Amino acid sequence: MPKAYVTTSASFDFPILKNNIPENDVFGVGLSGVSDASANSQLKLNYGSLSLSYHKALDEEGYNTIGAGFQGTYSSMNLDISKLTFEDMLTQNGFTGTTSDILTNGRNQSYFDVNAGVLFSGSTNGENNYYIGASMYHINKPKVSFKDKNWYLSGRVTVHAGGTFYVSDVVSVSTSAIHQIQNKASETTFGAALGLNANGDLSNPTNVYIGSWMRLNDAIIPYIGLEFGGLRIGATYDINVSSLKAATTSRGGSEFSLIYIHRKTEAKGIPCPRF
Repeated sequence: MPKAYVTTSASFDFPILKNNIPENDVFGVGLSGVSDASANSQLKLNYGSLSLSYHKALDEEGYNTIGAGFQGTYSSMNLDISKLTFEDMLTQNGFTGTTSDILTNGRNQSYFDVNAGVLFSGSTNGENNYYIGASMYHINKPKVSFKDKNWYLSGRVTVHAGGTFYVSDVVSVSTSAIHQIQNKASETTFGAALGLNANGDLSNPTNVYIGSWMRLNDAIIPYIGLEFGGLRIGATYDINVSSLKAATTSRGGSEFSLIYIHRKTEAKGIPCPRF
């Protein structure tokens, strides 16, 4: 299948009420959207989310924080049954092109979803960083089905952790891991990347990243990245190592990411001549 999965996502977040909360606290708002087309666009899913979070500083420097966040998501699904093939279409008289399956809920479905999470983030010197968090998705268990009116989306629990640590002024190691559980299904992904300051500029570095992650019993995911001027560009490719690798010839999916972080410009003094 040439286009088994095609997913596009974008997100944007920013702090608000900075003058109305303690100096090192952060009240954040986020907007995100995901468009997913699978099985040659036979099934299309679109998600739009609004997120709110508050991070409370635990020390005067703001090195350690604990935060909580909530997210509301509106989701819509569209199923193009004209591109689907059902079992009863194949009879002793050949392929009929018609099916007795009835989509009692129609070809279009939508629902509202509620998610929440907590996160601890820390640092020993303001340079390194480590974090651990947990989240719960589908708290309200929305109804999601094209046929069965009594099918509910089960809750999904995730636990994640990671950090970035500097080996020297120009070498860093970033690592992360996530474990997810939904009903009887589970997924564990972990890995690390080595970062190198390629231009040697500590105040405005150009960093090159190379590493790999692994989705347990499923895929190895090599990663390369480039970061400069607040912009980070990354690319990954899933190499299938599961029992399906013979059917897929170890091929997986490629992913490209583009992240921009706008950092506050430090105020600089203006030289004033003396007479």
